[in-house]
Amino acid sequence: MKRFLPVLAVFATFCASPDLSRAHDENDVQKAIAVLNSASGSKVTGTVTFTKAGNEVKVVADVTGLAPGKHGFHVHEFGDCSDPKAESAGSHFNPDKHQHGAPDAADRHAGDLGNLEADASGKARLEWTDKVMKLAGKNSIVGYAVIVHEKTDDLKTQPTGDAGGRLACGVIGVAKE
Repeated sequence: MKRFLPVLAVFATFCASPDLSRAHDENDVQKAIAVLNSASGSKVTGTVTFTKAGNEVKVVADVTGLAPGKHGFHVHEFGDCSDPKAESAGSHFNPDKHQHGAPDAADRHAGDLGNLEADASGKARLEWTDKVMKLAGKNSIVGYAVIVHEKTDDLKTQPTGDAGGRLACGVIGVAKE
């Protein structure tokens, strides 16, 4: 028993660290970020930040390397970008089992963010304040993946919006405030 006391003391000290307990308190999450990495052989990269704004979440995406035009943009059900084509991220994040739809529709997946629109140089910026997704609780997006698709999301085809392949993927993690 005496051999285990120093280990228990170190373990108790480690677990009592205020910085560690704060980092794991999901109710305290004010900001999250996803760093997008290329998938499917694309050159698409970027960042997406999610910031708590009252009962809503402000989404700001900056993406480069896109073909000019619209590209489907969604939060997906798994925080896994390990597959070269980002298929490991699964389907759209949909905890309430709604139909796919526009980001402002009453009936939509919690992960439906519509489209990013790239300019002639391949850059896209989106700013959106979302009423459905959250940074804590049942509709929390923390730990899931953001996907940028190759084609336009038509906002109606079930269950994906016919947005095509996956050009970039990033896991959403808690960000430093």
